Amino acid sequence: MKLNKNNKTFLPQNDEIDRKWWLIDADGLVLGRLATQIADILRGKNKPTYTPFFDTGDFIILINAEKIKLTGNKDQQKMYYRHSGYMGGLKETTYERMIANHPDRVIKHAVKGMLPKNRLNRKILKKLKVYAGSEHKHMAQKPEALKI
Repeated sequence: MKLNKNNKTFLPQNDEIDRKWWLIDADGLVLGRLATQIADILRGKNKPTYTPFFDTGDFIILINAEKIKLTGNKDQQKMYYRHSGYMGGLKETTYERMIANHPDRVIKHAVKGMLPKNRLNRKILKKLKVYAGSEHKHMAQKPEALKI
């Protein structure tokens, strides 16, 4: 097989990437379905310049995180676990308690699970801004409303 030396792989440069700011209202949306779409936008999979090992995604501002829904009986059955690192240090929290105290962590946890498990995960997750209420502090970036 003969290789064509004129074809080159496209690699975007940092200054060439056009990053937009999107505003999403999570009122009444389902957590998992919303998290998959957010993860795709954060990674840049909706752009023609997508590169798996490069951060080409956009910024997302998510408001009304406290009004997100789960399907079925998951709102009573879903548990969140964390470990202190010591023996017997497993802590568990119910979804109802987590959404009441920290609604932003519920969404960040769901989106983080749908991103690659590497250093790129942490870099991409910094572009997600989650707010419990309808107010946010990113008006200077002029975010565009995204209907999901």
